[in-house]
Amino acid sequence: MKIGVLAVQGAFIEHKNIIEKLGVKCVEIRQKKDFKDIDGLILPGGESTVQGKLLHKLDMFNLLKKEIENGLPTLATCAGLILLADKIENQKNNHLATLPVKVKRNAYGRQLGSFITKADVGHLNNFPQVFIRAPYITDVYSNVSVLSKVDEKIVAVKYKNQIGLSFHPEMTDDYRIHQKLLEMAG
Repeated sequence: MKIGVLAVQGAFIEHKNIIEKLGVKCVEIRQKKDFKDIDGLILPGGESTVQGKLLHKLDMFNLLKKEIENGLPTLATCAGLILLADKIENQKNNHLATLPVKVKRNAYGRQLGSFITKADVGHLNNFPQVFIRAPYITDVYSNVSVLSKVDEKIVAVKYKNQIGLSFHPEMTDDYRIHQKLLEMAG
């Protein structure tokens, strides 16, 4: 099994380290040729606008979109969630638009509004959630399962082969969400 982590911008190395600690090969996807023979994909946090532009500039946008739509197991955190979202509040353009949700960018405010809490994520009890200038999901559509809410705001969803998170599981010592990705990819 091999997992790819988008490594054009953002916090990708923490994801890679966790996947490797779980005993699975992880490759950094920096260009189209790196996207070869992967069984799962991680879209990390960072700047969604920059990541979206780089996906186009590096000619990876259509390939990623097609592979996700065709069932490639995908874990998206923070900016990655924004990349997947079908709709972005107060913005007419979206990015990959493979996840039928509406997100609000920087919904928890500036860097000073960052926080850590614990909440259930689906069947994963008491999962530590690190929010850094995080979005949250304001609407879900067509068969999207809500996995977690914090203060009545949706912060984790699953849709077919995609898991979208507002928070950063890679910033914790709890690898259960990454393990779920591996189970989906296996």
